[in-house]
Parts: sequence; C-alpha cells; structure tokens
Amino acid sequence: MDIKDELHRKLRAARASFLSRLDGLDEYGLRRPMTPTGTNLLGLAKHLGTMEYGYLGDCVGRPAPEPIPWLEDGSIWDGGDMWATPRESSQQIVAFYRRACEHADASVDVLDLDSPAHVPWWAEGERDTTLGVLLVRMLDETAHHAGHADIVRELVDGLAGPDHDEIDDATWREYLERVQAAADAFRPSASG
Repeated sequence: MDIKDELHRKLRAARASFLSRLDGLDEYGLRRPMTPTGTNLLGLAKHLGTMEYGYLGDCVGRPAPEPIPWLEDGSIWDGGDMWATPRESSQQIVAFYRRACEHADASVDVLDLDSPAHVPWWAEGERDTTLGVLLVRMLDETAHHAGHADIVRELVDGLAGPDHDEIDDATWREYLERVQAAADAFRPSASG
C-alpha cells in the first residue's frame, strides 16, 4: 500500500462525506448559524476550500489560480471564511470548494510526501514542513469539519448521517429516550 495514495483516498472520502451534508438544503438552511459560535454549512465549505488552497496549494509552491477575497481584504482574520455573505450564492461557494479540492489534488499528484512546504501563518521555527505533514493536516481538518457538518445538518432538518438514515423513527425515539434517561440520572436536583 502506498501511504500517499491512502491518505489522498481518505481525504477524498472525507470531502465527499462533507459535501453530502449540503445536499437538498435551500439557501437559508445552508447559511443558517446553528451553534452559539455561528457554525453553518456554507461557512464550513468556504473555510475548507480556503484551507485546501492554502495548505495544499500556496504552502507547497502552487498558489491558488483565483483571487480569494477574504484573504485579500484580511477579513479571514475576522471570520470572513466562516460564513457566506448575501452576495455569495451556495453554488458559488460549493464551486469554490470543488475548485480548491481539484487544485489540491493536482498538488498531491505531482509532489512527493517529502516535498518541502512552508506555512507562513504557523509559529516561527515551525513553518517549514512537508507535503506529507500538510496532507495529514488537511485530512484531519476535513474529517473534523465533516463531523461538524453532520451535526449542523441534523440540527437544520433532522437528517442524520447515512449510517443513521436506515433506522425508523420509532427506533430512534426509543434510543433517544434511553440516552435521556441515562443523562437524567445525573441531573442536578432542583433542591440541591
């Protein structure tokens, strides 16, 4: 087994899992902040696309072939890559993410795992690394945010991941009741 191919295959699978969580939602559902920190599905796509272009593009000497407005205007440092403005359609952001992934795939295809990389936003003394380290980093980030997307999607419309969708509603209600009962055993009492 080739380690680079396996990491790349896992990254592609994590991307597909992430993108599947966006399917079938309208603009509001994709943009809606579903956590106290504002996590939303289009923001996750915008953020991951930015990271793909950054880690597996710019940092390995293959700059993004398109301007990235939130990088150019510095709004990324104020969360500009974590939500969609009214001027950015879901189609634009998903297409941006897909283009970033294609660009990153090309980098992985032409470079070796030990190819040098430089991450200017990392701490001084830690900025020089390799494609292999950044490939692992991007896989971790994508899987991490795909998990967020699973939860956000469930909060938006109740649609759980593919491993949950085959179970009927009654079984889920019974399961949830068991989980709640176990939690209730530790609920602080009103008098305490």
